[in-house]
Amino acid sequence: MEDHDIIILTDERYETPDESRWYQAQLLGEERLLMAGLEARGLRTARVAWSNPDLDWSGARAAVFRSTWDYFERFADFSAWMDRVEGGMLLFNAPKLVRWNLDKHYLRDLAERGVNVPITRFIERGETTSLREVFADCGWNEAILKPAVSGAARHTYRLNASNLEAHESVLQELLRVESMMVQPFLASVLTHGELSLMVIGGRCTHAVRKIAKPGDFRVQDDHGGTVHPHTPTAEEIAFAEAAVAACPQSPLYARVDAVRDESGELSMMELELVEPELFFRFHPPAADALAAAIAARL
Repeated sequence: MEDHDIIILTDERYETPDESRWYQAQLLGEERLLMAGLEARGLRTARVAWSNPDLDWSGARAAVFRSTWDYFERFADFSAWMDRVEGGMLLFNAPKLVRWNLDKHYLRDLAERGVNVPITRFIERGETTSLREVFADCGWNEAILKPAVSGAARHTYRLNASNLEAHESVLQELLRVESMMVQPFLASVLTHGELSLMVIGGRCTHAVRKIAKPGDFRVQDDHGGTVHPHTPTAEEIAFAEAAVAACPQSPLYARVDAVRDESGELSMMELELVEPELFFRFHPPAADALAAAIAARL
């Protein structure tokens, strides 16, 4: 492959997407918007899987994490790849920030810096804590269980008193290989959905509202959820920008996922800095804003 200025990083499953499938056509459309913005600034681009063994990474000036959606399934390989390439080119977001954001223990850091985050109980790998103990300690009636390193709602379960026993064996099996986390279930996700607020260069550019399908709580569209345009309020913009400002260093791009807690306040579910879907199809100028920010960093 010839040298390029910017590599758009993807997952090997999507390196040659099948545009007859809506999901793959959608992600390719998003990445084409970013590539068009970069190419308009005279930057040569290519779209390649991070795990591609044939690419000479030394031929690129920079790479941007976009649809690297297999990183949590290949965590050791992904981390080793980052170690190999980071000295030879720029990565957006920066590797130090990405490593911090890969593991949801970062929620503790943000909570300490004043970001409203749901109470989160981490159960570390190898622990023998039971779900009943967690529920008793925290006084919860409903909760969400998920891995500390994950995405796309992998091993994400909605828990209550009636199904705790059924999930005890699931938890103990997962704890053999990874850390888990438990948070109170915030019912507003069922009535108002989850907000995703995109922040480019420290400023909120646009937002969407994600709604779960009837009978489910997962808002991701690959689980049947739907995505809707949303005009963010001044409160929502301020919340998202403050959450990003609380990071250890300034990210080039971020997505802040938030719901309303029991008191009606915005509460951050996740801060996505590694490979967030940025919903450029709802606001194409944001793709150009990211392209401009990348060009400025170069």
